[in-house]
Amino acid sequence: MASSDEQVADIEKGLAPDAENSRLEPSTEKEQREKHDAAIDIDEPLPSDNIVIQWTKRVEHFLGLEARGIHRVNSNEQSPKTTLSFLQIVVLWFSINTASQNITLASIGQSVYGLGFVDATLTSVFGAFLGCIPVAYTAGWGPWSGNRTLICARFSMGWWPVKICVLLNLVCLIGYSMIDAVVAGQILSAVSPNGSLTVEVGIVITAVVTWLVTTFGIKIFHHYERYAWIPQSIVLLILAGTAGPKFDLRSESIVTGATLAGNRLTFFSICLSSAITYAPGAADFLVYCDPKIASRWKVFGATLTGLTLSFTFTFILGTGLASGLQNDPVWAAAGTGTGALVVAGYDGLGNFGKFCAVVAALGLIANMVPPVYSSGIDFQILGRYPAMIPRYLWNTLAVIIFAVCALAGRNSLSEIFTNFLALMGYWVVLWIAITLEEEFIFRRKRKPHYVWSDWNKQEKLPTGIAAAIAFCIGWVGSVLCMAQYYYTGPLAKLVGDYGGDMGNYVGFAFASLIYPPLRYWELKRFGR
Repeated sequence: MASSDEQVADIEKGLAPDAENSRLEPSTEKEQREKHDAAIDIDEPLPSDNIVIQWTKRVEHFLGLEARGIHRVNSNEQSPKTTLSFLQIVVLWFSINTASQNITLASIGQSVYGLGFVDATLTSVFGAFLGCIPVAYTAGWGPWSGNRTLICARFSMGWWPVKICVLLNLVCLIGYSMIDAVVAGQILSAVSPNGSLTVEVGIVITAVVTWLVTTFGIKIFHHYERYAWIPQSIVLLILAGTAGPKFDLRSESIVTGATLAGNRLTFFSICLSSAITYAPGAADFLVYCDPKIASRWKVFGATLTGLTLSFTFTFILGTGLASGLQNDPVWAAAGTGTGALVVAGYDGLGNFGKFCAVVAALGLIANMVPPVYSSGIDFQILGRYPAMIPRYLWNTLAVIIFAVCALAGRNSLSEIFTNFLALMGYWVVLWIAITLEEEFIFRRKRKPHYVWSDWNKQEKLPTGIAAAIAFCIGWVGSVLCMAQYYYTGPLAKLVGDYGGDMGNYVGFAFASLIYPPLRYWELKRFGR
């Protein structure tokens, strides 16, 4: 008979306590397991009390859509067939993130913050690199736990407080898709004859294609991302070749002293936020991978490599284009912070340049698919009844919301970049601080560290009191030190003429200091 320690380990892996008695499976059972599709076949009965939900489930099954939403992928469902190699994970993240919206983001370093080429490039690249580290950390949870990212967050935030994270993440996911849609619409409109294809039509086109890919689920998602990077990389390399000679690599920052330091810090924080906001969904795409093949360290290294390469590539293009505005009247007319600047970079190539710009615009779909896919899962975490609604319907709702918002905000992209991105980064930093301390302080000596099969058992998860208080106090620190267009905190005002955004770092410190003593009390008081 298995010892109690062995049984606990089996539970963590999602196996039955008597799994050792079934090591020698009959051939028929092995065949059934090989035919089992974890994305479609879920051991969950259809809700029997709602005809509409039953009908939507039948549609889901008939079309072969991914049926699995928040339900855990057990270890016996994670197979080599569904596992991505190190290189495939690198390609996945490179494909997701090699997108024109990163070029437009990097270009605002000059126009909004007055930074020269070297300042803008270094702050953007290193800011993004720092933001990629938490993403690489959370991505490893997918194979390890079989759970989606914010389901894993229940083990640190608790059952109820994690819903706040879910709501904030939904705003973030839909907001990023909106930004991508606007940039794509601007590019498509700029290359059409006399602007005959409006920005609105471009937004609708990208929204429809994104909806098609995300509706079918993880298989189509992975196939799409496996090849989407190829045309995107080619056209961006062409952009570097044709526009590169006009880059002003010696352009100087137009601000000095404390103001320069504050603007560097703020732009660094914006670029950090653009990367770190991948963290709450990073594990969602890897839950079907076998952890014996895709280990945490392997996933960490592959994710960090793919994201860092893509951010470095696109950010240098963006800061380079911004530096050359004074050297080319076409670039100056396009302006920074818009998709039109990408089109202007191809100006010397004639009709071929317009073709490349169209490919670059459609390449944004690869960046829109992941947040929309994750939003369909996150909606289900909000409660029992949302969990009953199929993932593809939530994906559809997310597409409708971001398309409507993109149509409404299509003329304010630069303001959205500077205000929205930094604000969304704050909450992720607070959550990461709490999560790191939960794993490396409070669960480091537990065997096992996590019982992942408890993902849906509220009575076995933390109460969330410590996490909620630390999260709120962390927000206080962020508010005191944020520097945004609409508000500059009293401490941030001390840096230069426009303030310096320190919200991420002070918020992280506040949450990190408050959480440990409260968590010790919570464990002593409630035992979980």
